[in-house]
Amino acid sequence: MRILFNAIFFPDIKAVKFAVKGVIAMALSLYIAMFFNLDRPYWAMIGAIFLQIRPESGLVIEKGLCQIVGTLVGGIFAIFVLQLFSAYPELAIGSLALWLGINSALSALVRRQNLVYAFAMAGMTACLVVLLVMIQPSKTNSAYIFAIAQARMSEIIIGVICAALVSTMIWPVRVRDALQVHARSVINQTLQYFTLELDPAGSHDDRHQSIDGILESLTALNDDSSAVAYEGPDGPGQSRAATLLSNKTLSLLALIQIFGRLQRKHDELVSDNLKNLLDEMRETFNAMEKSQDYHECYEMAQKLRRRQIYYANNSVAKTAFEARIHKIALELSAELIMVLKGYNSITTSKPILLNAIRIMSHRDPLVGLTTGVRSAIMFLVGAGLWIGTGATAVLMIMILPVVFSVMMARLPMMILTIVMKRILVGILIALPMALFFALPLLAESSGDFEILILVLAGPYFISLLPLANRPTLPYALGMSIPFTIFVMPSTNMTRSFSIDYTVSYAMAIFVGVTILLWLFKLITGPSLNLMMNRLMRDTYNDLIQVPHHKLGETWFNARMGDRLLRISTYEKGMSKNRDMTDLGLTALNLGHVSLRLRQVIKSSCDSRMDGELEHWQQALADAFMSCYRGQGTSSFSDACHRILERLSKENLPHDKYDLIRGSFERMSLTFERTSATIAENRALAVEQSV
Repeated sequence: MRILFNAIFFPDIKAVKFAVKGVIAMALSLYIAMFFNLDRPYWAMIGAIFLQIRPESGLVIEKGLCQIVGTLVGGIFAIFVLQLFSAYPELAIGSLALWLGINSALSALVRRQNLVYAFAMAGMTACLVVLLVMIQPSKTNSAYIFAIAQARMSEIIIGVICAALVSTMIWPVRVRDALQVHARSVINQTLQYFTLELDPAGSHDDRHQSIDGILESLTALNDDSSAVAYEGPDGPGQSRAATLLSNKTLSLLALIQIFGRLQRKHDELVSDNLKNLLDEMRETFNAMEKSQDYHECYEMAQKLRRRQIYYANNSVAKTAFEARIHKIALELSAELIMVLKGYNSITTSKPILLNAIRIMSHRDPLVGLTTGVRSAIMFLVGAGLWIGTGATAVLMIMILPVVFSVMMARLPMMILTIVMKRILVGILIALPMALFFALPLLAESSGDFEILILVLAGPYFISLLPLANRPTLPYALGMSIPFTIFVMPSTNMTRSFSIDYTVSYAMAIFVGVTILLWLFKLITGPSLNLMMNRLMRDTYNDLIQVPHHKLGETWFNARMGDRLLRISTYEKGMSKNRDMTDLGLTALNLGHVSLRLRQVIKSSCDSRMDGELEHWQQALADAFMSCYRGQGTSSFSDACHRILERLSKENLPHDKYDLIRGSFERMSLTFERTSATIAENRALAVEQSV
């Protein structure tokens, strides 16, 4: 509450500008909706409010397009339902519940929040049209159905367009600025993590906190990268650069693990030459993290790469294992240089020729099913209350809480509980603003648009101030949207001046959000253990499939990005050891290594060893799952020996043979160590539970 108090009474200039823009957008949308004589123009204001979340121009345009598409799809579905089932209200309500469930399920399978809004608007628009027709069954005919659908879609689309115009023309805030911040944060966090990994005295907790931060920053960078394409001719190039930076950062995480684990677990294998190499890498990464100049960082990365080439070419009596480590160091510096080039393209709008696959959302049907069932139940609870009471205000339980259930389904339970409670507080604040300020003044006014805006500007300005800050955003949603429903600004507002009418709507919205909070607590979805099993099984399948994709490494990175974040998030609620996060990072590295080894072998043997390589890839994936279960991985060692035995009969250069053998040795050590650690920690957990 202290944060909310400061946001309202002591706002910064950014929040003031944001609130002013929001009031202008809402006033413009209301004026246009009233100009076209739409009977519920306040829905245009609600459409504009949703676009005030993340006010950057590119995001507003992208979100607006998503909301327009969702609105049109929802309106068309509503017409379809009413044409078929207008005489059968039970079937109409059942169809709406199914439609909401499908949209909610699909929204849980996408990563970008703007796509979630599209599904939310598809569900909300369908509910609005069908329910507003059903409360007046005597008027139901094809013309009336079409008029209601057209009006509801027009109102929401007007609000979206007005918000997008105001956002881009008045004090515009650009996604590219946020993208640069995200990119710099990703690079700084990655360099800090490199330093921690290469520090023999670094702590396990510090490393994992750093990993968590990198994955969260990568997600933010990836999510915003699509919207920057709407901000002028340089936008698509910046979007590609951000995608490349995200993808290559995952490659860096896959590589740096090798050096850190080598020092911590197998220091007897670190020769003096390797120690010098690792020390120089750590010093370079530390200096790059402290630097604020791109060109200086780029020069340091180039210098490091030249030193690595020197170490690789001038090492005496190198073993196969050491040769492989030198090769990995060169790969790491090359990827780091690509990350810096991507950052330079974002900050300078310099076009970049390379492209990569955007990080994909991990799509689990069980999560979608849970989200869909929860939204459908929320709607059916509201429908039951509506049928039982016959109160028009109860319709809000079937609309607004359902939209919130779609928008907030991805939040962790602890955060979601806080958000929902803050929305409830916002509703309690909105009610007296409507009862004791807006409605009494409007009751005495002439009904002119100018007076209407003068009265409403103050409450909306206060409601939008908290919307500019993430901690207070839920309060703002709870204040602004319910306030609009309480007041219902329109050309004919006589019905809004009834206190019992306003209070009944407030009670309906408050009860609906409370029911939704309990539904989130009751329908929590699959258990953490089950979700972890499914994540590992999907990773296992990708390890098998990765050689068969043309963009193998970038495809694998895109698949693993969101999955690693989920593994890390789920494990926080399961264990403090973070073994699964380590195993997920190991899998990321295994996919890269397997591709590189196949390239080396196929460059000398063509397709003669395809059969052995397929068997080895399967053994690699099986060894990963064996590690997850804390079991031995002897079958992988057998597959490696089989490959080496066959290669010894091929005309393979000695350096390539040593490189392959060194990679096999390193991977075997990783599997043995990881499997033993997981088995030991699980046994200890069982012993402690007993």
